[in-house]
Formats: sequence, C-alpha cells, structure tokens
Amino acid sequence: MKVLITGSSGFIGKSFANRLKDHDLTLLDIKEGKDCRDFFKTSLEVFDLIIHCAANVGGRKTIDGNPLIVATNMSIDVELFQWAIKTKQKRIVYFSSSAAYPISLQTHNKSIKMKEEYIDFNNLYFPDMTYGWSKLTGEYLSRFAIENGVAVHTFRPFSGYGPGQSLDYPFPSLVKRAIDKEKDFIIWGDGEQVRDFIHVEDILDSVLLAIENNIPGPINLGTGVPTSFTELAIKICNLVSHNPKYIYLKDKPTGVQYRVADISNMQKFYVPKVSLVDGIISMIKKYNG
Repeated sequence: MKVLITGSSGFIGKSFANRLKDHDLTLLDIKEGKDCRDFFKTSLEVFDLIIHCAANVGGRKTIDGNPLIVATNMSIDVELFQWAIKTKQKRIVYFSSSAAYPISLQTHNKSIKMKEEYIDFNNLYFPDMTYGWSKLTGEYLSRFAIENGVAVHTFRPFSGYGPGQSLDYPFPSLVKRAIDKEKDFIIWGDGEQVRDFIHVEDILDSVLLAIENNIPGPINLGTGVPTSFTELAIKICNLVSHNPKYIYLKDKPTGVQYRVADISNMQKFYVPKVSLVDGIISMIKKYNG
C-alpha cells in the first residue's frame, strides 16, 4: 500500500510511520526540509492512503501565545484538499481536534462529555482559540473533497500521549520531572482542569480499524475517563516513589476547565485498551531507557 504521511516527524505522524513501516511510505515534515505544501503544488502521485498530521500545535503555550502561527494550519489544509481533489486521491485520514468543540460546554459548571453532534456547522459556537477554528475549517473543507470522490476519515483526538512525545506537552513533562525527583513540582493553573488522556497505541489501533471498516467519522478518540492534572501528577509521582511539594502557577495558560470525550461512537468498533496507569508506566520506561 502506498501511504503518504504529512507531519511525519511529529508525535502522531512518527507513530504511524513506525506502525506502517512495511508499506511504501512517503514521509513529509517541514522539520526535515519537506514542506507538504510544496509537495502538493507539484506532485501528481496518487496514494492509497494519506495520513495528514501536518499542523502547528506546540502545546498550550503556543496555542495561547502565538495564535497566528497556529492559524497557518488553515493554509496547510486548504492545499491538502485542493491537491487531493485535483489528483483524485483515494483516502485521507484527517485529524481534527477536541479543541474544535464549543468552549462554552467545557467548564466545571458544565461537566459535559463532548459528543460529535455538538459541532453543528449550521450553528457554530466558539472553539478553543485559532487552533480550534483551524480544525473546524479543515473539517468543513473535507466535505468538498468527499463531494469530489475522495474518501475522508475524520477523527477528533482528545489528549493523546505516549513514549516519544515532546516535552512541550504537559504529560511527558510531568513524567520527566517526576523521574528527576523535582522537589517543587510545578503544575500550571490550579490543577483542577480536567482532560481525557488516550494512549497513542489506542489512537493508532482505532484509526486503522476505522479505515478497515470504512467508518468516515467524525469520531472522538478518547477514553471517556476524566482526570485532573493534580490527579495525573499524583499518579505519576506515586509510580516513581516521589513525594514532592506541588506548586501551582495560576498565571500560566491552561485552556478550558473540563474536556472529556463521549466515546459512544468509538466504542461501536473499538474500545481503548491502555489504562492510564499502564500508559504512565510506558512513559517511565521510555525515559529510563
């Protein structure tokens, strides 16, 4: 199978490249000097599967602190879908995001699990910053590709994590600092902000199974299990026998207060297998060599 992976040096892209290494892979990442937008302008090659992971993210600091960089994702997605229609590509995996959901539904006063139907393109509400807007735009653009005969599978991952993830993200950063036995253990915000953490292996398995079964989505990718950052930090520290003093930096960006997936649609074809504890252990093993 001929597979194109954009953003192939990023966390999810690299994970797919490793999983699909026995296939005929074309890997594009701007970090390696291969801008997918340049590729889209010239290539006429047709692929059996395109896994589109190219995006500017960089964690909460980038999303809040440099919104225009994140907004360039719209340009990337426009080029992708125009090229896919022009060259009659066969199948695309498009990664949207949980950030596309209305932020008004993601507070402690409204501890609601996000359902796919909460995004209604006929009645849109504010998503999370420019990153959320870019993903909403990408989802909308995908409709035109579908109308022109390109199969598109859309996924909305929640807080993915796993070995090899950049320390720009909170999960690996917490694990690294616990292993380093930092006495003053810093947590951004008040620690009560809640996320739905899903291991990268469950992301890979669910996406590939959805492709196999021709499930177009959009589909939430999560566990449905709410975990606060304080709870996560305590679990991690306990697993490395570390008992630090927790320091909360309430002036740091934290995003919404409560973001958890309703995984009813995902469970129709896939049930997450990696528990949070097992996922933490996999990260600890990575950092311990």
